[in-house]
Amino acid sequence: MKTRVTRKSRKKPRAHGARLVPFDAARYLRSDRAIAAYLNEALRSQDPRFLLAALGDVARARGMTGVARLAGLGRENLYKSLASAGNPRVKTLFRVAAVLGVRFKVRVA
Repeated sequence: MKTRVTRKSRKKPRAHGARLVPFDAARYLRSDRAIAAYLNEALRSQDPRFLLAALGDVARARGMTGVARLAGLGRENLYKSLASAGNPRVKTLFRVAAVLGVRFKVRVA
C-alpha cells in the first residue's frame, strides 16, 4: 500500500514563530562615539570593502539623501560608491567623511 503525501507534510518546519531579519549596522550607529568606533574598526581591518560598507552604513544612519546632497553627489551614485564592491574616488571619500563629521588620521604603527 502506497503512502500519500499531503500538503501539510510538505511544509517546512518553522522555528516556533521566530523570524530572522538581516543585521543592519546603521540601526546601531546613533552616537558620534559609536560611529567613530565602527569606522576605526573598519580601518583597522585593512579591508577596503569593509571600509566602504562601513561608510555606507554611517551615511544611511545619518540619512543618505542628506549626506549625498551636502557632499554634492547624487544619492544613487553615493549608494554605488559606498557599496562593498564600489570604487569611489578619494575625493568622494573625503567629501563624505567631511559631511559625516569624521576625519581620517594617520599615525606611526
